[in-house]
Amino acid sequence: MFSSQAVSHPWDVRDERWREWLRRSRVGVDLVAWWDGGDIRSRIGDMPYRERLVDLLSRASPRDCAAMGLGCSLRIDRSCREPETCGQDPIGLSAASAAPYRVGPVPGACGSFVDCWSDLELHVEFSADDRHRAVHMSDRNRSGEVGVWVDGVRLMVDAWLDQSGYWVGDRFYVLQAAGPEDHPEQQIALGLLGYRILSLVIHDAWRRTTRVLVPDASETWTNPFVRLESDQLHLYADESAVTGDRPDRSVPAESPLP
Repeated sequence: MFSSQAVSHPWDVRDERWREWLRRSRVGVDLVAWWDGGDIRSRIGDMPYRERLVDLLSRASPRDCAAMGLGCSLRIDRSCREPETCGQDPIGLSAASAAPYRVGPVPGACGSFVDCWSDLELHVEFSADDRHRAVHMSDRNRSGEVGVWVDGVRLMVDAWLDQSGYWVGDRFYVLQAAGPEDHPEQQIALGLLGYRILSLVIHDAWRRTTRVLVPDASETWTNPFVRLESDQLHLYADESAVTGDRPDRSVPAESPLP
């Protein structure tokens, strides 16, 4: 672990209106200091800097990310403009009644955050109850490969993963991945993943297990999506299949233990 004591105090460079929240946060001050650390990345090296940043973000709250200055669900191209509202404690809601996509200004801050300015291209996605968070970080030194961590657990090292994902039922984090090269309808396509046919990655945050679902020759997953109903995860090939409620496949929600 690295100390941020040598870095200028974050309250000298961050909006004064986040001061009250940063006083109470477990990791907010360290996160803001690390992000605003000037030449700290060049001093310690790129990899240690990234590792520390992922560690802090994997324990951060939405308000920490807002105070850090990332873009949010409301406006990804600028930092939070409403700390008087977003810095408040979130309204106590059960997981069942919490909004799946929280867009500010709202107490507790937005539900997702994006870095539009640095080469890290961070994307942080919180579950509706804020108990879990997924962190995406690009690596331009590896042709734009994206690393993904859920609550600090790295998913599928060296796999070609999407820059963002979404939470299903506050438990499962779902994101698209490059599909099989030998699929009969596979083609090189525009976009981050570079393939027409895609696979799905489903991470169970409760069990800390990951499943990779790959389409077979009869399944044409061009924009696959997942819905949770009761104890089943239903997989859809694209948006039209979701609209028509035509799942290609259903799997038990309970992932097998490793």
